[in-house]
Amino acid sequence: MRYLGLDLGSRTLGIALSDKQGIIASNYKTIRHNEEYDMLLEEVVKLVDELHIEGVVLGFPKNMNNTIGPKGELSLSFKEKLEERLDIPVYLQDERLSTKAATDVLISGNVSRKNRKKVVDSVAATIILQTYLDRSDK
Repeated sequence: MRYLGLDLGSRTLGIALSDKQGIIASNYKTIRHNEEYDMLLEEVVKLVDELHIEGVVLGFPKNMNNTIGPKGELSLSFKEKLEERLDIPVYLQDERLSTKAATDVLISGNVSRKNRKKVVDSVAATIILQTYLDRSDK
């Protein structure tokens, strides 16, 4: 089963892709959107069709005290819109600290600050997707 992982930010959408067996996640790309969420929906629908995706994993940013803030509400709304457009399941995956983890991985790999900014969102999406794939209850 092939999955698409999404890290929805206020200016970018990080995208990750699993292998065909749904075991390993890899970063795919980042889309800049400037809060044009309808355009993002179209891009995701197109990717799902082109890449034969069977499930979408959307990062769900919760506050550290487990409450849902404005960014979490945005993800819930985006999930609903995806479900209206797609005939495949859309799963939420807790993404707390995923961007920090992605930044730490890139720093440990000696990626320059300039290059980190270009890929941090897709690496965060990879971490979100891999966390989902590693769950035993999926």
